Order: sequence, then C-alpha cells, then structure tokens
Amino acid sequence: MVIVMKPGAPREEVAKVQAVLERLGMEVTSVKGTQQTVFALVGDTKSIDIGAIEANKHVEKVLRVQQPYKLASRTFHPADTVVEIGGCKIGGGHVAVMAGPCSVESEEQMIHTAMLVKGHGAKMLRGGAYKPRTSPYSFQGLGEEGLNMLVKAREATGLPFVTEVMCIETFDIVEEKADLIQIGARNMQNFPLLKRAGRSRKPILLKRGLSATLEEFLMSAEYIIAGGNPNVILCERGIRSFDTYTRNVLDLSVIPAVKELSHLPIIVDPSHACGKWSMVEPLAKASMAVGADGLIIEVHHNPEEALCDGSQSLKPEKFGHLMASVRKIYAAV
Repeated sequence: MVIVMKPGAPREEVAKVQAVLERLGMEVTSVKGTQQTVFALVGDTKSIDIGAIEANKHVEKVLRVQQPYKLASRTFHPADTVVEIGGCKIGGGHVAVMAGPCSVESEEQMIHTAMLVKGHGAKMLRGGAYKPRTSPYSFQGLGEEGLNMLVKAREATGLPFVTEVMCIETFDIVEEKADLIQIGARNMQNFPLLKRAGRSRKPILLKRGLSATLEEFLMSAEYIIAGGNPNVILCERGIRSFDTYTRNVLDLSVIPAVKELSHLPIIVDPSHACGKWSMVEPLAKASMAVGADGLIIEVHHNPEEALCDGSQSLKPEKFGHLMASVRKIYAAV
C-alpha cells in the first residue's frame, strides 16, 4: 500500500500518520520530496481502514499496490530514479556507456583500455577482478590485485569503474575501491548478498538472472532498496533459451516493461546476451531504440589472447564504430 500526503502537509501531521501506521504493525518507509511525503507500507494491510486514512485532510490518496515489490514500483515512486556515479548520471533521460575487458589482466592493459574507451565516449570503465566462472579450471580473476589495477586506471583517466562482487566475504574490499558494485546474473537471488548490498553506501548494478522472470528481477532489486540503498541500476544481459546459436537470448521487451512498472534505470549488456562480437553492435543499437538507459560493453585490445570472453569482446576500433552508431539511434529516439 502507498499513502501520498498532500503537498505542504505540516510536518507534525505527517509524523502522526506515520505513527498510526506503525501502531498497526506496518513496516513504513517514507520518501520526503520537496513538496510532499509518500509512505510505502509493507505487511498485511487488509486490516487498514482506507476510509479512515483518507478522511485525514492532509492525505491526498491511498493506493493498494498489487505487485509484491513496493519500493521498486513506479506506483510508490512515480519519477524516474537517477543514479549518479562520479559525475556520470544514469536514468531519467541520462544515458551512459560502460566499457572495458571482461577480466582485469594487467595494469598496463587496464590503463590502455580505459584511455581508448574514454576517447570513444565511454563514461565508465568495466573490468572483472573477481570472476564467477562455470568451470573451476577457468581463470578466476586477480582478486584484490585486480581491484588495485582498476583504481590505477581510474586515477590515470578519471573514469569511475564498475566491477563485480561475488560474496559477502569480499564485499567490503570491493565497496571500498569500486564506484559501482555489480551483482552478477548468478547471484541475482543470493539474498544474503542482496541484503549486504542494501546496507552499502555505493550504487549497485543488478544483472538479471539466467532464467529470472521480470517479477523475480524486480523483487531482487526490492531487497536492496528495502535494505536502505535506493541507488539500483538494473541490467538485462540475456536469458537462457532452448537455442544454442547465441550464448543467451536478449529480451528487449523487458526494457519498456521495466519503464512501465518501475522507476529504476535499466541498461543492457549485449556482449553477454549474444556471446559473439559481430552481434554486439546491432543489439546495442536495438537496445537504445527501445529506451535503454545505457550499455555495458566488453572491449579488449587483443581479444584473441583474452583470458576471458574474447569471442564477445570488441576491439577498440569496433567499439568506436558502435559508439558512433548508438549516438545516432539515441538522437533519433
């Protein structure tokens, strides 16, 4: 349930309404805007007398939210959320591209790549220090050493960076160094990790799970917001299908669906969606055409020798061509 107070309602009246709701056993989250306050209620609201609440002259309206997610719902938060990361804004009409290699391999590689992608217009650097791999024998990442290389690349170029956290044990060190913390597809429903992300002071990039429904995706975001962290960016990276030609199937319909149901920004990862470098640019253009708030693209200076996902990584010149193309699409829409 969502309760919207009238613009300019006295502070003491707003506090009284909140106190009444809490006495009824509700978990109440309030969002205070410049003009009015909105309450989101979590709990069994069937016992609440809506008429009695609406009788208060300072209450504008009471809405029952049918979706299980409340705080991620556009009903609760009608305006688009804008997440700011090191001067880079995402959401609410602000579009950003993040680019870089799947895995951090060396300090020289990260600084070189960061300079190249920045030159082509990327606003953020991406790179994996801790890598979730299907095979235990695959390269697992450089860990904290890799994080330090990302920090060096940020110092050299001014680009904020996003990197993945895999578990609660390494959350603190990733939180300390990263500008944007990624929770990967395999951890979308790692609920202890989501709760820890909710206590973080850093924004979170939440990737959709391999077979997750839209509701499950938004419920995972709800965990983070309910924990106290409103700065969540969603990421569509393809879902599993029966077809094995591409790595995954990019669900473009989820972008307008999220825009309708939620206030959270959503970006697209076309690299993981297809697993083929030749398909990354057309999928990136399609993503921008349907309203994505940004892209996260894998770029490697020498994909043939990449330690991870070379087949889906763009060479810098190909990335430059992609950026020129998506600018035209964004201008058109």
